[in-house]
Amino acid sequence: MVEIGADGWAEFHFFRPQAAEVFVAGDFNQWRTDQLRMRRRADGYWVLRLPLPAGMHRFRYVADGAWYTDFAASGVEPARFGMDSLLLVPGRVVPHPSSVEAVPSVPAAAAA
Repeated sequence: MVEIGADGWAEFHFFRPQAAEVFVAGDFNQWRTDQLRMRRRADGYWVLRLPLPAGMHRFRYVADGAWYTDFAASGVEPARFGMDSLLLVPGRVVPHPSSVEAVPSVPAAAAA
């Protein structure tokens, strides 16, 4: 499971209590299996917080050398070596100046 914060950070959660080590590998780190090490929590979940740019990202978990798909992510798709997890990081919505409603001013005479 992955949660996306309003700050653009992605927090990956992977339940594998018996694993000795777990990594996240994806298109955002050239699928390196030794770079993004997750931290084990006492409840059996492994966690990693990572800043990701807006867009669609593909990833998998690697636990003790075995690859796992996150079916609770934004989606999955077939890939060359199995199913990749999809993660959609939305862009920040910044209103265009022309779409901001102006508050009408009150004439000084009417306010008195």
